[in-house]
Amino acid sequence: MKQVLLLLLFSVSGFSQKTTELFNSTILGGNREITIGLPPSYEKNPTKKYPILLLLDGDYLFDPFYGALSYGAYWDDLPETIVIGISQNKKDERVDDSTYDETDGIPSGKGAKFFEFIGGELLPYIEKKYRVAPFRIIAGHDTTAGFLNFFLYKDSPIFNAYISLSPELAPEMENRIPEKISKLKQPIFYYQSSGDGDVKELLDPIQKLDENIKLVVNPLLSYKYDHFKDASHYSLVLYSIPSALYQFFGSYKPISMSEYSNKIAVLPNGYVKYLTDKYDGIAKTLGLKVTIRVSDFKAIEAAILKNKAYQELDKLSEIARKNYPKSMLADYELGLMYEKMGDPKKAAKSYQSAAQLEEIGDLTKDMMFEKFDDMKSLMPKK
Repeated sequence: MKQVLLLLLFSVSGFSQKTTELFNSTILGGNREITIGLPPSYEKNPTKKYPILLLLDGDYLFDPFYGALSYGAYWDDLPETIVIGISQNKKDERVDDSTYDETDGIPSGKGAKFFEFIGGELLPYIEKKYRVAPFRIIAGHDTTAGFLNFFLYKDSPIFNAYISLSPELAPEMENRIPEKISKLKQPIFYYQSSGDGDVKELLDPIQKLDENIKLVVNPLLSYKYDHFKDASHYSLVLYSIPSALYQFFGSYKPISMSEYSNKIAVLPNGYVKYLTDKYDGIAKTLGLKVTIRVSDFKAIEAAILKNKAYQELDKLSEIARKNYPKSMLADYELGLMYEKMGDPKKAAKSYQSAAQLEEIGDLTKDMMFEKFDDMKSLMPKK
């Protein structure tokens, strides 16, 4: 039986709550310290689910990852994420945990047990205790970065995304990983990094792995390799974290000015479809159900107005009603469509309806009444 003993360390910050626990592992035959960081909305939103990030070398990787995710989530650039750090700070613990057979290059001894502990005990415990989305990330540094790649050897990898920071690769790993990911039947994100001042013995295998992965043709793979100028084996970690997270969660971000200008405004039509496809992609790839942001509604509205595709405002209104049923957004979009299509009577009616509903974003009741008055002034006098 697994038991979790709460230690004295318990802190709550403005961003989330962080607890340190002793996890009693049957597989490891003893306790292992784990640190868990919950997002700020976890208690406030009892139905929301969150991606999970599992950190090997949690002793020193937890805080930088935790901070980057908190900052990104504050600006809604990154999704709130449950962070789990595994302690490996005892003498030789991280090396023992990463043990592999020199002959066949797969986990052996304590390494095999640690591998089984992650997939067979820790993840099931986390997913039973917390509300998690079906998107799992694993990260490690040098020895543990090499070890996490063993999860890719499985036909159906249990992690969706891998952050391998200056990995110490096991024998033949630079050839086995590309072979495995070429046969993937599920989307996988893979990130690795190195630096100019890195450990020289690690660089050749890392760069060979990069060369081999770039030869793989598989649309299910999202791959990125960073080699940082003037970065040491340790400083590259701080360069890598935001690069990896923004690679994985690139689809999650709100519509930016660049995305609007280069991808949306230039479309001949299908602006609302672009919006729905974006959020359907977030759900499919990241397993996250995200309410369409008001700022994204406004971006699509701007593209529709710019290209005079006014009839699409009707579709935008339908989606607004599904996402914000109590707000004035849907009736406002409908009123805007009638206004632009030269029907002030229907526009006035829609703006009047909008004024009775909840304000949202920069849409206010006063604005709706002004719109109503403007439309009334354009209507024929009886």
